[in-house]
Amino acid sequence: MTDPPATLPETPLAVPDGPGTGPDGSPDGRALGARIRGYREMRGLSLRALGEAAGASPGFLSQVERGLAGASIGMLRRISGALGLTMADLFDDAAPAGPRVVRRAARPALLTAPGTRKYLVSQRPLSHLEVYAGEFDPGASTGAEAYTHGDSQEILVVLAGRVVVELDGHPYTLDAGDSLDYRTATPHRVANPADTPAEVLWIVSPPTPG
Repeated sequence: MTDPPATLPETPLAVPDGPGTGPDGSPDGRALGARIRGYREMRGLSLRALGEAAGASPGFLSQVERGLAGASIGMLRRISGALGLTMADLFDDAAPAGPRVVRRAARPALLTAPGTRKYLVSQRPLSHLEVYAGEFDPGASTGAEAYTHGDSQEILVVLAGRVVVELDGHPYTLDAGDSLDYRTATPHRVANPADTPAEVLWIVSPPTPG
């Protein structure tokens, strides 16, 4: 595989003209597919090479790039990893992709503990899900105390480095590729005990009104 460049391009990747959202208000798959295709071509990868690296068929990737098929969070993780990107990079673009997407430059930091950044990536990238990107400097955490918020299903996925999740007083050590799911009403805290930075995703499924 061709080594990815050290930095992302300063010029935004082009996206096709057309509506910015799908029928349920989620980002139009054509815009995301165009970004995947743009990064793949910038890396000099064929559909077959990207498919081999991400564990997907070239035909499926072609459908995703044209906005004719959706990709799961897990598949988008594999695609972004094969392209040398984080999930946050994959969703970032200067061109609008719908009113529910907040770009990197405009994201509010949701937690302000020193060395910790938690940014809203998209309120509804897939159906009812909310996705947040988190960055932890060495030794940083979400705060000194565990916290709760609402009562939703939450999955924490470690993209890089190592974090320790304290869930109702019990510590769980997670390395890159590991994940942990829990209810947000359970007291939880995330910390990076290592001497290297860590990156995580929080994927939240709000409760269904009932």
